[in-house]
Amino acid sequence: MIPITAVDVRDAEPLVVEVLRSGTLAQGPMVARFEDGFARAAGTAHAVAVNSGTTALVATLQALGLGPGDEVITTPFTFVATLNAILETGATVRFADITREDFAIDPDAVAAAITPRTRAILPVHLYGQTANLGKLVPLAEEHGLHLVEDAAQAVGATFAGRPAGSFGVGCFSLYATKNVTTGEGGVITTDDDDLADRLRLLRNQGMRSRYAYELPGHNYRMSELHAAVGIPQLAKLDELVTARRRNARQLSVGLAGTPGLALPAVLPGREHVWHQYSVLIGPHAMLARDELITELTERGIGTGVYYPKLVFDHDCFRGHPQIPEVSPAGFPVAARVADEVLSLPVHPALSESDVDTVVREVREALGA
Repeated sequence: MIPITAVDVRDAEPLVVEVLRSGTLAQGPMVARFEDGFARAAGTAHAVAVNSGTTALVATLQALGLGPGDEVITTPFTFVATLNAILETGATVRFADITREDFAIDPDAVAAAITPRTRAILPVHLYGQTANLGKLVPLAEEHGLHLVEDAAQAVGATFAGRPAGSFGVGCFSLYATKNVTTGEGGVITTDDDDLADRLRLLRNQGMRSRYAYELPGHNYRMSELHAAVGIPQLAKLDELVTARRRNARQLSVGLAGTPGLALPAVLPGREHVWHQYSVLIGPHAMLARDELITELTERGIGTGVYYPKLVFDHDCFRGHPQIPEVSPAGFPVAARVADEVLSLPVHPALSESDVDTVVREVREALGA
């Protein structure tokens, strides 16, 4: 079986052993070392490590002062953490449709969704390519809104030469399958000294020094062990991204012209890091998306569907007081993409032969 993802953190063993021998397992010098490396990668003055990508979003929205009565505009085509983080602050969620070209929020739809209560725009840089920051940044500035980048899948991606996470406040996930992983973990990037200071207080129960509380906080800390896993991956981020780009290029060349298959595009001015290689299975394909999954599984090819429903389209969110009544019909592009999207293996552990096999099996399954 060629898996949809593969995790290899064996090169972290020396640092993990160092932490175990040090006797310091909670947040300490290894976390600070990881933060320094991540800030350099993101091109920001600060990187604040926390215990998950979800926490990164929650802490950022809290630090920005969002709460009941405020509105946050985001995409309906995302992982549930994006929505859950907004709900946790007490703010109201407003959704805006996406574009098929980048799977990300449509700036024109965002502009139409802004109301006097809007406080923030929360785009998601999906699959490893940024949203259209060239339009979203001026839009946020024009209306005096916070821009919070859900860059969970986009470490190393750029827009107009600037790294994801350096345009507004960047929120990254370091979950096990991400391009850089600590197993569980997250990072917040910012150039705002005051915001970074507030985030560091929030993650440590509001303490600046032991038992000196400055605000109500939480335990959002990253452990030394998690940081030790991530440091070697930051050091080889360029290598990992190069491998993903090579595999994506090989997939695109091999799958070009496959009937019913729409391939992902790298849009002008953006550098893609290929967290996922996501295609669209159109209505004229020989097999529907779910039929193709079954066929590829039988042929030994792992796949993933990210995401099979719009994020609000689950029973637990129906009638939620912070989610105005919405339906998939109100977001036709996102709804269609959710029906058609399919991710194929693109991770660095693939050999050239593996990628050739993926290409061959997909083409044969779709009658090419």
